[in-house]
Amino acid sequence: METPFLSMQKVSKHYAGVRALDEVDFTIREGEIHCLAGTNGSGKSTLVKIISGVVQPEKGCSITIAGKEVSHLSSRFSKQQGIEVIYQDLSLFPNLSVAENIVISEQVSGPSRIVSWKKGREKALQAMKMIGISLPLDCTVSELSMADQQLVAICRALTREVRLLIMDEPTTALTRKEIESLLKVVLDLKSKGIATLFISHKLNEIMEVAQRVSVLRDGKMIGCFSCKELSATKLEFAMTGANTTYDPYHVQPDSSQTPLVEIRQGAKEGNFKDINLCIYPGEIVGLTGLLGSGRTELALSLFGLNPLDAGQMYVEGKLAKIRNVQDAMDYSIAYVPENRLADGVALDQPISKNLVITVLDEMLGKLSTLDAKAVQNASQHWIDALGIKVPSMHSPVKTLSGGNQQRVVLAKWIATRPKLLILDNPTVGIDIAAKSSIHAVIKRLAEEGMSILMISDEIPEVLYSCNRVLIMNRGRIVKSFITDETTEDDIQSFIVTHAV
Repeated sequence: METPFLSMQKVSKHYAGVRALDEVDFTIREGEIHCLAGTNGSGKSTLVKIISGVVQPEKGCSITIAGKEVSHLSSRFSKQQGIEVIYQDLSLFPNLSVAENIVISEQVSGPSRIVSWKKGREKALQAMKMIGISLPLDCTVSELSMADQQLVAICRALTREVRLLIMDEPTTALTRKEIESLLKVVLDLKSKGIATLFISHKLNEIMEVAQRVSVLRDGKMIGCFSCKELSATKLEFAMTGANTTYDPYHVQPDSSQTPLVEIRQGAKEGNFKDINLCIYPGEIVGLTGLLGSGRTELALSLFGLNPLDAGQMYVEGKLAKIRNVQDAMDYSIAYVPENRLADGVALDQPISKNLVITVLDEMLGKLSTLDAKAVQNASQHWIDALGIKVPSMHSPVKTLSGGNQQRVVLAKWIATRPKLLILDNPTVGIDIAAKSSIHAVIKRLAEEGMSILMISDEIPEVLYSCNRVLIMNRGRIVKSFITDETTEDDIQSFIVTHAV
């Protein structure tokens, strides 16, 4: 297991004057579980693209695979060497069956133009047997859980002679139980001599099985560390060059005053029931629990996308009928969705237009046309207010890092001056440094009187950012914790105990 499978020296890459990688050395051993860590923009994606042959490095580097030096990598050559990448979006075909998804790469790239589905099913069964799982071969992938879809993507890679499996953010949408199952699969791959490279922001989970962590910062390799010798604090410092301090939000509201938002006996068939919830001005209320517990569905009801079937909702003590998004906005409620790429931003549109999209009526001139100066002034205001790092406000949003994209989504909804801001996993897929700054923005808004409901899978996030944490299980709010009277272990153990 000490034999290097892939060794790279002095790997460099420039993009339009930006040094993405600066003479990086990287090695992964046969059968090793390795983690590649770094903040957004550190060079992780570029290094993976070079390993997979999608991007070519600059001259002067040397690459060795299985003891043989190679002059260059191409996508085809990397696959021939047993290098497979499972990207965050998995790149599966949702309308095809499990079996079809597992064998499609081999069928398409094979020499024969005739498809043998009998052999394909046999190949799919062999791939599943390799990692000791059983999935319904005829089930369409869209019907599977995210965890099972992840396993389909792994099985697809195993139809080839895989020797290095690269997984990009594999645990983002998984529950704790599903993460544990995935890590068991990875350990099984290790026993077969297959190396795994993780790129993840959930480092505490990956480090449970990883042997070494390579840290990139600003395109440079800071170092390769043994997980046994690496604490969370040391890793954070290696990634950012600074130690992040957590300032808990322990502001307690005056419960004698009228809640900003209240739900009494709220219910939505198939989603949740018996919901009693009060959120006071200046509160940050955390909402957590296992995936499928009804958290997002409840948030969508508050925003009019999933109207209540039963119960009442009150805003500032008055009965509120919220049947659609416009109703919610009329009551000064805003919602930042979990999937910022699909639901939060228009990736190809300029940053400025994304920032003002929710307040376009305020940007109109005398002839009801868009006032370019007003758009520019408003955009610059929010760029400055939230510290959004942009090359130009006229650049497409897709040119920004994940953390800065999330700030754009926050800014466009804060621009509506909401009284209640709903945040659905506001820092998912965002690095440590960006998380800290976004948490600071959220706390500042609450201190100014805004009410905030924060949904998160991460216990530390709600514990250190909220004054109360509510636990949902099977569509009900089953527990409320005051954060200055509890610990991370208390919350985690309660969720695990009530998960059955």
